[in-house]
Amino acid sequence: MAETTATQSVNPAWPPGTISIEDFHRSTKGEIILQPKPSSDPNDPLNWPSWQKYLNLVLVSFYALLVFALLNSATVTWTPMNLELGFSYAILNDSYAVGCGTLCIGGLALIPFALKFGRRPVYILSLLVQVGMSVWSARIHNVADLMLVNLISNFVGALCEVMVQMTIVDIFFVHQRGRMNSFYVWMLNVGASLAPLAAGYVTVSEGWRWVWWWIAILLGILLLAFTFFYEETRYDRATIDGVQNTDSRDQVDPSTKGLDFQESDQKQPVLLDTVQSRGANSIITDLDTTGPRRKSYYQKLSLWSTSPIPFRYFLKHCYQPAQVLTSIPAVFYMALLQGAMTSASIISVTALSVYITLPPYSFNASQLGLMGLPGFIGILLGALICGPLSDWTIIRLSKSNKGIYEPEMRLYLILASIPFLVSGVLITGIAMDKGLAWEVIAVGTGLTGFGATAVVSMSYTYLADAYGLIIADCLVAVTFVKNLFPTIFVFALTPWIKGVGLSNVFITVAVIDAVIMLGSLIFLKWGKHFRIKTAIKYSHYARHQPDEGMAASTSVA
Repeated sequence: MAETTATQSVNPAWPPGTISIEDFHRSTKGEIILQPKPSSDPNDPLNWPSWQKYLNLVLVSFYALLVFALLNSATVTWTPMNLELGFSYAILNDSYAVGCGTLCIGGLALIPFALKFGRRPVYILSLLVQVGMSVWSARIHNVADLMLVNLISNFVGALCEVMVQMTIVDIFFVHQRGRMNSFYVWMLNVGASLAPLAAGYVTVSEGWRWVWWWIAILLGILLLAFTFFYEETRYDRATIDGVQNTDSRDQVDPSTKGLDFQESDQKQPVLLDTVQSRGANSIITDLDTTGPRRKSYYQKLSLWSTSPIPFRYFLKHCYQPAQVLTSIPAVFYMALLQGAMTSASIISVTALSVYITLPPYSFNASQLGLMGLPGFIGILLGALICGPLSDWTIIRLSKSNKGIYEPEMRLYLILASIPFLVSGVLITGIAMDKGLAWEVIAVGTGLTGFGATAVVSMSYTYLADAYGLIIADCLVAVTFVKNLFPTIFVFALTPWIKGVGLSNVFITVAVIDAVIMLGSLIFLKWGKHFRIKTAIKYSHYARHQPDEGMAASTSVA
């Protein structure tokens, strides 16, 4: 009976993710409606002033940059480590694969703490651990050190692939997320691409151990910045767009329900122009003059804020990502997509770190680091173009769709990225195999970075828009698959290349990537249908989210 009632409460025209992004009934200008709708609480991160939102975004983006710098700078130190410590390239390659493996599972173990106790303590404690790992990396003397450092730093580093997305969903509106995700992806890839460049020069001028000392110093500075300037973004909410989220005793006629703002005058949306002209604080004052006051600076420095949700829901997040992955098609597909993009990038980097040091190239550490620059340029261009283009595109497509936004509108850019990604992978592999000029390899890595950036950014944004209330579980699941792909590929890379040749390996990777990217066509056609079919499951999973303030009594049977 409960199942039947819950099913009736889903309006097929308005499944989770479908929203009215422009209000053509209220204005001929089509002002953008703020989705999700901010509350009347000044402590709601959606009501924060822009400078504070951007401060938090910059801090968490630098977090991702430095964590990925720690995780990706190792390859340029392999040659001097081989000479000084006698580590074989097979051992070094295996250590990289071990790191990829622990990236898979770190989120499963650690993200529940961010849901229960807030983002702030997890960011701060993880930075403490990463400072320690950087110091340990600078003092490596044996294979056990090498393996343990990679294992622990990647296990904790898995947080940055989930937590930053959670923070973006916490503080930004739907129409802003494309740009914010592109900025985050760009910063993350600065750590992955430019950090090895800097590490190469440090290795040549100061020795490979100083690579890790510098990273420890920078992480320490960021730790201080988080301690004094990062404000908690976890905020309890109790609404699920498109799915009834009242107490099970309160039944509503589904034929009269669409989006929340259509229900009553008390839930009218706040327009973007209103916020820009009057400011969020004045709107809050108008809405609720007797409501809570903004926290003081010292209150904001509290290390954690415990969710009222029972501890059993906390434990659910150790296995709920697996349920989300296997029961929601979009999560499974975006995980495959992310895995394909990560594999393309990591296979290129791993092969490059070996083959570019051999004749006819014979690059040293600093020259090897410079080979990360083309990829960075491609990523930079991808972030500059794809984020704003995505947000511009969804506004235009929504306008032609009577002001209704569907998350699938983001996916056109994934299809447009196929030629860049595939050609980049092919050029990189074949050029290295044939001994072509390093400039050709540089073009290939640049195209790969450009194509992958759009895909990664859009897949993150799609999930945030379609399944925002369970974004943590979605991203933990995505991160698991995303890092499982390169773990398998990197472990198998050396025998694979020996068996079929370098060119054939890269051709195979390019074909796999193209097929997976073409899967976007399935979601462009049936994505909304999938969201309708999974709306009740989404509602069920969302009620177990500590930071959404879902009461146990509202769970759907």
